[in-house]
Amino acid sequence: MSGNASTSTELGATESVRPTLSILVPAFNEEGGLREFHKKLSEVLATLALPAEVIFINDGSTDGTLQVLQEIRAKDSRAAILDLSRNYGKEIAMTAGLDHARGDAVVIMDADLQHPPELIPELIKYWREGYDVVYAIRTGRKENIVKRCLFAAFHRLMRAISS
Repeated sequence: MSGNASTSTELGATESVRPTLSILVPAFNEEGGLREFHKKLSEVLATLALPAEVIFINDGSTDGTLQVLQEIRAKDSRAAILDLSRNYGKEIAMTAGLDHARGDAVVIMDADLQHPPELIPELIKYWREGYDVVYAIRTGRKENIVKRCLFAAFHRLMRAISS
């Protein structure tokens, strides 16, 4: 990781098999929803026939996020924690996770369930078909017109520069 971001690494995934799938979950003050997120993610991972790791990146949370993550890690051998020393923002948190991911494929998800874990099998399907980058687009948005236009422009640009 570059810059001044320091981490307290608490990687705890103890499975000896190298994971095929790494799930990165940046979290900032997500204490209230982490257990539900982990429950839903675990249900999806149980349906997949591939080894996985889940790297939670605590982005300097000031609530009980770290304690909840430690509880999850104690119960789930796939779970690992990267604990950033302060809030650096989602991009740095994702970079820290990417630096530690061991899987052949990486999925980045928000801890607040805005990215449904139920989509992971479909993302993996496209990855197995040979796509290097697979991303999902939400079809129903409640944002204002300016934001919707910006999202549409972004997705047009992505389609234009990638296959």
